[in-house]
Amino acid sequence: LLLERGADVNAQGGRYGNALQAAIEKGNESVVPLLLDHGANLNVQNGSYGNALHGAATNGHESVVRLLLDRGAEVNTQGGHYGNALQAAAVEGNESVVRLLLDRGAEVNAQGGRYGNALQAAKALGHESIVQFLITRGAAS
Repeated sequence: LLLERGADVNAQGGRYGNALQAAIEKGNESVVPLLLDHGANLNVQNGSYGNALHGAATNGHESVVRLLLDRGAEVNTQGGHYGNALQAAAVEGNESVVRLLLDRGAEVNAQGGRYGNALQAAKALGHESIVQFLITRGAAS
């Protein structure tokens, strides 16, 4: 209803930064395509996650990660608490998202965020299967 009445889909503010990031954080996967169809900027930096892709990766929403990448999300964008989407997925132990991001061009040794890189994050948090997978994909400690 709000979108039909001209609400700004990219309005900034609040805990999540914008409507797209709020929908992702709350797991409202059916709302994400609606917001994108109404012009939501999927690469805007805002909120603690950095951008929508980081939020989806952090929360393990693989289908949303796939949708965002299909719609043009920049896989290696830096920002937010974990630095990049790959590190965010590794921190939270979201192995299927780690695999998807790497398959879609994420830089395995990208630096940034709290843990330095995805391998260091996975090691620090004891996600051994992710550690092993990242090493097979060329991660350097």
